[in-house]
Amino acid sequence: MTNLDHATHENLTYMFEKLQERLKVVNRVVLDPEYYSLNQYEDIKDVYDYVVSHPNLSVREIDALVSELGAIKAKK
Repeated sequence: MTNLDHATHENLTYMFEKLQERLKVVNRVVLDPEYYSLNQYEDIKDVYDYVVSHPNLSVREIDALVSELGAIKAKK
């Protein structure tokens, strides 16, 4: 188990790899950690925590989560 309590590039990459898998994102560029900043770590971790704690996400939830990550990315 990875300790995600610290904002590091390695943790950011790990979370995005898991988000890509769980959200079944076809265009992985959308969730490329290169486009996010460590300043956004807590917001990204909130989305990650939600995704991993909900094993069955609806299409609507997935769309909303990807949109939220897009909004976070736009703040960079």
